[in-house]
Amino acid sequence: MNIVYLGSGEFGVPCLDALKASGHNLCLLVTQPANPAGRGRRPQPTPVAQWAAEQGVSFVETGNVNAPEVVQQIAACRPDVIVVIAFGQKIGKEVVALPAKRAINVHASLLPKYRGAAPINCAIICGETHTGVSIITLADKIDAGDILAQAGTEIGPQETAGELHDRLAQLAALLLLETLGALEAGTATYTKQNDAEATFAPKLRKSDGFLDFHEPAEVLVRKIRGLTPWPGAAACFTSGQTQKSTRVVLVAAEAVPGSGTTQLAPGTFDQERTIVCGVGRLSVQKIKPAGSGRMSFHAFVNGWHVQPGDRLTKIEE
Repeated sequence: MNIVYLGSGEFGVPCLDALKASGHNLCLLVTQPANPAGRGRRPQPTPVAQWAAEQGVSFVETGNVNAPEVVQQIAACRPDVIVVIAFGQKIGKEVVALPAKRAINVHASLLPKYRGAAPINCAIICGETHTGVSIITLADKIDAGDILAQAGTEIGPQETAGELHDRLAQLAALLLLETLGALEAGTATYTKQNDAEATFAPKLRKSDGFLDFHEPAEVLVRKIRGLTPWPGAAACFTSGQTQKSTRVVLVAAEAVPGSGTTQLAPGTFDQERTIVCGVGRLSVQKIKPAGSGRMSFHAFVNGWHVQPGDRLTKIEE
């Protein structure tokens, strides 16, 4: 079949590898324009644009997939299927109507749970132990199309959003090929979603990573996992002795049962160098101070001379 791919994020790259290796014709990729990134603010192509350039596949960078000239390029491919993965744009009805069979979307949750831009992060933060990927038809309402296929997987007890992202991307590639086979054979089934069971996973902001130690330790552990690698679970470390402050990102931590030293305010390091929380205490394993790489908490304690009474506070927006 002739495939047109609309996508921008790294999540779709394993699907692109699978499509390239399959018997399908990947005739055009449409992706977001390059954005300034890094310290030099140089334009950085999307992972999809980078993949297309390396593989010699035709691609278009556009800020509006619904522009007439882009619609014409897609139509010229005479697509049988349009595949949409982490694209980042609203796709109009004219584009959706172009393929001979279907326009389909690969989404990183078991819909109708976690519709939206951050399903992987939200599944971990909300304490889910099971998630997966869904392939659906495109609909006017975000992630609300009919379900063509789903595949589930367990979430590891220490798994981060980054690690789960990579596993689900591989799972999605297998499911996509199976779904395309069913569409080609005319055996695909369409199951409507139950909107009453829908939950939402809005796009994360940098400030969503600012930790509040008045929350229970178990909640904070889930947030640390769900916010790694981006936007990162951040706080402000302040030395009680020098009053100097630095921003840190907590990379890995465990919840310690019990109420901790109750006379200490949330965010304070106790005698064991654990952090007092609203409920329980937080034992940090890995941390990243501003301007430094990731390190063990032991190395941080030695390098920053962490003492009981030092504290972590929420960063003000």
